[in-house]
Amino acid sequence: MKILLLEDDLELCNSIQSQLTKNGYMVDACNDGETAMLYALHTDYSYDLAIVDRMLPVIDGLTIIKAMRKKGIQIPVIIITGMTALNEKIEGLDGGADDYLVKPFHIQELLARVRALTRRPSQIKAEDMLQYADLRFNKSNRELTCNPKTIFLTAKESELLYVFMKSPETLFSREQLILKIWGTSSEVEQGNVDNYISFLRKRLRELKSACEIKTVYGAGYSLTQKRK
Repeated sequence: MKILLLEDDLELCNSIQSQLTKNGYMVDACNDGETAMLYALHTDYSYDLAIVDRMLPVIDGLTIIKAMRKKGIQIPVIIITGMTALNEKIEGLDGGADDYLVKPFHIQELLARVRALTRRPSQIKAEDMLQYADLRFNKSNRELTCNPKTIFLTAKESELLYVFMKSPETLFSREQLILKIWGTSSEVEQGNVDNYISFLRKRLRELKSACEIKTVYGAGYSLTQKRK
């Protein structure tokens, strides 16, 4: 799960990022509103939740949240702030935030709020079940089925296939795949993407699927059906 953390207090930001990472989250952190706006509105980063300081320099946090909602980005947002007045809380929640946490707070409370906001109702879990052509993929248990045969993917294979099956026949560059799967802070090389593409191709051949991951030279990859 990927979290965007927007906090200008470097010590607090590093502390929150460290605790979130220890609890299994992938975290991108920004310390000023101008950079934060670019991250928050970049849908290729595919964040699952945002933690936003209300009083960021350059562009304030509430302006960023409103811009996200205007663009149709509906991920959960937690405001963290020292502003305690009731009207300020109401303004933040009405501006698009889902939760409001006043500083100073205990990191365990923030983690609990993150868990609460990312806890999905059962009907939404259907999004983990994807189908394209002769492929059926269950992301929750990494199970890929083609006709009568089923195989289980590794974690990274699963994440890569999920990107392709959510948007089949869509061209993804190596850079986009790195952002979606490894995140902005990753130092993964583009050659690693090629390796995992190769692994997935072997999986599809193993299943004798009618689908393939097609290379568009100089541009990227897409999941398509083989031409007859």
